[in-house]
Amino acid sequence: MFRARVRSREDLSVSRNPRTVLTAGLSSVLLAALTGQAFSGIVAFPSFRAPAIEALDRARMEKLSESADDLAQFSEAHDDLSVAIFANAAELAFDGEGRIMLPETLAKHAGIDEMAAFVGLGQTFQIWNPARFDEYQRSATGRAKEKGAGLLLRRPAPGGETP
Repeated sequence: MFRARVRSREDLSVSRNPRTVLTAGLSSVLLAALTGQAFSGIVAFPSFRAPAIEALDRARMEKLSESADDLAQFSEAHDDLSVAIFANAAELAFDGEGRIMLPETLAKHAGIDEMAAFVGLGQTFQIWNPARFDEYQRSATGRAKEKGAGLLLRRPAPGGETP
């Protein structure tokens, strides 16, 4: 899992390849988080909830796979989630400059052309078309306010560290 939490938003230009350039801020967080892992990159798949790309590291993808194993094999829920997540996943390696090559299928799903918004979600992040994210953010913020959504802080584990 990413050792550091991925927060905030960065809008980045996309070259025609389409190669997405990660700026120093985001790429340094991601590269530091992946230090010591066998694969220096991310796993990405089309979000089935939004016109965005879900992005995470291999360890988090393994946890998703283990969670899918908790569903009854051959059940509709297992098959649907497995197809939506794992069948569409792509491993995207960082090049020497901290860039990733964004496959056309992912770019098309998210409507990414000239700009991409990298949106931190804690242990994962999403890649959006910036205008679509602006609209989604307004809507999500409104829903959270309407529902009175909140987060519970975790209690420290024995030894003083928060799990």
